Amino acid sequence: MKLPNPRGPISEHLVDALARDPYEIEQLVVHDSRDPLTDEDLQLALFIAYELHYRGWDGVDERWEWEPSLLRLRAALEGPFEAALRELAGAVPTVEPAEVPHALSGVVAADDGPSLAKHLQTGSSVAEFREFMMHRAVYHLREADPHSFAIPRLSGRAKAALVEIQADEYGQGRYERMHATLFANTMTALGLDTTYGAYVEAAPAITLATNNTMSLFGLHRRLRGAVAGHLAAFEMTSSLPNRRYGNGLRRLGFDADATLFFDEHIEADAVHEQIAATDLCGSLCAAEPHLIPDVLFGATACLAVDARWATHLLTAWSADTTSLRTGP
Repeated sequence: MKLPNPRGPISEHLVDALARDPYEIEQLVVHDSRDPLTDEDLQLALFIAYELHYRGWDGVDERWEWEPSLLRLRAALEGPFEAALRELAGAVPTVEPAEVPHALSGVVAADDGPSLAKHLQTGSSVAEFREFMMHRAVYHLREADPHSFAIPRLSGRAKAALVEIQADEYGQGRYERMHATLFANTMTALGLDTTYGAYVEAAPAITLATNNTMSLFGLHRRLRGAVAGHLAAFEMTSSLPNRRYGNGLRRLGFDADATLFFDEHIEADAVHEQIAATDLCGSLCAAEPHLIPDVLFGATACLAVDARWATHLLTAWSADTTSLRTGP
């Protein structure tokens, strides 16, 4: 993936640094942002730093991944970002370990975000569906990778549950069944570029924030409860939207090959929902009860950030404009 164009002084500082061999980079002062979730410079800088732990950047020395000065700068960006996520999520209920699956169901039931899936099912144009896919490509072309960071940080039943879910995400070892591969096939049907990272440049801050939330949770052992809760919310709210996405594509005249990614998730995520809520989060909280608040925080943050993202898309489309970035 090519380094994107900077969107402010912090991302410019990072892009300039990564063009050289690793060295101790200057620590910039990260000023308070009115809304870190929509701060283009902050979210892009975080995305750039996090991508070093995934597939990296074209022409960037891989030793940058663990350069201490870069990690210090990343931590300075993570502070306001995590604070914003916790403020957005609000207070979480105090529950006993046995009540965690029920509490997660309560988090899902309380989600009042706009129904992007309903619009894509019943009223979207092909152009809007293509935009939706361009936003989601930032995640789905590496689907499951952020949550996989949690595997070595868990043990017992919780680890086994996470591996069971992730094995399905990776197609049970078959490349052609990997969810990232199926998503790329749908992109091809819509005439989109399937190159990894092709639409990062066009992704606004709130789209990057949905991805950065997963990376923040997955890359920090202290937030292993949050990444488990995030995955649970992700799975518990997947089946119905994916049914609607598939029906939306069929309404627009696309065939079964194009809708396979969404159709695959209807059944798979219905099973994953129970595994994630009970076997993953329930077992984790039984073994480590102090993680209960973070599990519920992760689930709530997942849905809240996604709601902000869906609102962005629907607001742009209702104004008959693009939801993607079109300028520097």
